[in-house]
Parts: sequence; C-alpha cells; structure tokens
Amino acid sequence: MQSLKPAFKRLSLASAMTIGLTAMPAMAEELVLSSWLPPQHPIVTGVIQPWAADVAEVTEGRVTVRVLPKPLGPPPAHFDLAADGDADIVYGLHSFTRDNRFQRSQIGQFSFLGDDAAATSKAYWNVYTNTLDATAEHEGTHLLSLWVHGPGMFHNNKRAIESPEDFAGLKIRVPGGYVSQMVEEIGSTTQFMGPGEVFERLSTGVIDGVTFPIEALKAFNLSDHVTHTMTVPGGMYNTSWFMVMNEDRWADLSAEDQAAISAISGEHLAEMAGNVWNAADKIGLAHARDAGVDIAPANDAVLAALTEFATAAETAWAAEISDDGFDGLAALQELRTQAAQ
Repeated sequence: MQSLKPAFKRLSLASAMTIGLTAMPAMAEELVLSSWLPPQHPIVTGVIQPWAADVAEVTEGRVTVRVLPKPLGPPPAHFDLAADGDADIVYGLHSFTRDNRFQRSQIGQFSFLGDDAAATSKAYWNVYTNTLDATAEHEGTHLLSLWVHGPGMFHNNKRAIESPEDFAGLKIRVPGGYVSQMVEEIGSTTQFMGPGEVFERLSTGVIDGVTFPIEALKAFNLSDHVTHTMTVPGGMYNTSWFMVMNEDRWADLSAEDQAAISAISGEHLAEMAGNVWNAADKIGLAHARDAGVDIAPANDAVLAALTEFATAAETAWAAEISDDGFDGLAALQELRTQAAQ
C-alpha cells in the first residue's frame, strides 16, 4: 500500500490544479483604441474614456479597451488604421478622409442641421444607418457609432462679417468636406489641417480664422487669437464623426459581448457624445465672452449667401447618390425633422 502513496499524492495535486484552473476567470480580450484628440478634450474625457469603462462593465470584464495616450497616426489616417488592423478601435471625421468613400456621410456636414448636438447626433445615426446604408460605406470595419458636434461657426481675427464680401481674402482653417467648399465659394482661402495644428498657425498669423464649434475656442486655447465669431441658426456647417472597430476583431468577440457592446454604442453613444458637445459649447461660449470675443449672428444678407450655396450643394449631393438608389433630399429633410424634435 505504501507504493501507492506517491501516485495518490500526484493525482491529488493534479486534481487540485485542474479545479483551480477551472475556477480562474478567462483572460480579458483587450482592444486598443487610438485617440488623436488632446487627452483633456471633452470628447476624450466625456465620451471615449467613459465608453471604454462601460465596455468592461457590460461584458463583466471579458472585454477591455485601452485608450492609447498617443495616436498611432495622424487624424486623417485613423479610419484606415482600423480597417487595416493596425488599431482595434478608432474615431474620426469623415471629412478627414480625402477620397469619396464616405459620400453619403456628407448628410451630417450640411448647414442648418440643428442647434442641439445630442438631438442632431441621434438623428444623424438613425438616418445615415437606416436610410443611407452607412454600414456599406465603412467597409473593413464594424460601425460602432456616429455623431456630430454643435453648430459650426466662423471665427476670425480680422473683422466682423457684415456682408458676403467680408469673407474675401481671409485665410481660414477648414476640416475638409462640405465646409471647405462653402468657405472657398464665399471668397476665403482655405487651409486644411487637424485641430492640433491650429493654435500655432492662428497665433503666428499663418491663418486669419477657423471654422469650429464654439467649444474649440477653449479646448484649443484660441480665444486670445480670435476677435469675431459669427453664428448661424442650426450651424453654418457641421462635421460627421465615426467610431469604428476592425471587423475581424469584432468577429472574434462572442455574440454575448457583441450584443452588450452594441447596447452602449449606436444611438446611445451618439446621444452621449452630443450631450458632451452641448456642455462643452456652453463652457466655450462663456470662455469666449470672457476673453472679449465679439459673438454675433449672421445678418440676412450673409444668411442669404450661405443658403444659396447650401441649397446648390445639397441638390448636387442628392443627384450624385441618387445613382445608387438613395433619396438624399428626403433623407436630409428627415434628419432635420428628427433633430428639431
């Protein structure tokens, strides 16, 4: 019987190890999110980081998101970083991608969309995904959410815009897309650049102004270098944002975790982002006023010039996407209707 003791001990040890391994939780699936906005930007602190924390919570720790302190590439490269698998999750502006792959996303960039970023973001998500097949335009990725910022404004340090002619000759930073065409059409010279470059170029006189929502004057320390801000009901323009995940990494997740993540993304995340923009715009407005920026609404003559351009641009866009069977003007009317509710 003594000869059986070592074998019995080994068996007991192996059984204990098996039980211990079974009781241990599976290692979490870590997803890497490349973030290019400044770490203190409201979208990072109020949207990206809370969403990452929510992912861990709703998946009960099976999936975690690590937000990188520095981006894996420049802002315009971010969609392709996810599509190519260099990053698991990214966010960005459709207008930063200079080709025409996001043609239907332009519905979220037009003028006069709405004054409430949360309502407009929800409307954008609903209309672009349900009516204009947003998924097809984000090939190589899984579309997590879409949103827009608050009403886009025209800021400069040269003069008040009191007539359409006052735009002439101004050098203005633009984020690409629809507003770039608008600013060129009304007579200014445009310069495309990411937001991180704006402070240096504005403070050194390389550019005379910027197109941004009002929150950016505080977020990017621009108030001391802007003297005039022109507002437009519903926004002079807007920017359309995406958040996507590499499609293979998404497919690797369990159906349970996919459902859990989807529940805190989509329209839910669009509204969350919009509310963060709304709050940031209020802070930015107060900051700009304290800095002495003259903030005034566009007058009738200026509004007429902007409306003329907007109407022509919307009509041309709708004609382009009609070739693929989409009714752009009806979709745009629906977006504005939902945004006003």
